[in-house]
Amino acid sequence: MSRTIAALLFLVAGAAAAGDYRSIAEPAVLYDAPSLRATKLYVIGRQVPVELIASDGTWVKVRDVSGELAWIDKKALSENRTVVVTAPVADVREKADDQAPLAFRAQQGVLLELLDMDLIGWVHVRHRDGATGYVRLSEVWGF
Repeated sequence: MSRTIAALLFLVAGAAAAGDYRSIAEPAVLYDAPSLRATKLYVIGRQVPVELIASDGTWVKVRDVSGELAWIDKKALSENRTVVVTAPVADVREKADDQAPLAFRAQQGVLLELLDMDLIGWVHVRHRDGATGYVRLSEVWGF
């Protein structure tokens, strides 16, 4: 009985992190297990958003925009938030309104700094060139 309770507590603790996002501080290696001796899967770039799935000491299991799961050293994560454009082209508006003037367009795969997400259906973002605006939640991932 105590094994069942311990397993449930582990699952609940891991699930508590789900839905929490961070970005990558500097390019980092992702592994198939929480260890430097594990198999290296790929290198993830700076500022790419990831979803935190579970934590195991100094390691965090993350999901990327493609849905892939991997482990990364917690030190490689940044508190700065970004989103990645998932639509073929995202219209970024001057206001959180489909009728607002266009601020700029962002191609699929472009990373945008997340400024505010307390808007219904929209997020406030900044492009690396400094342009800001509002993009529909349905056109980005990482929030």
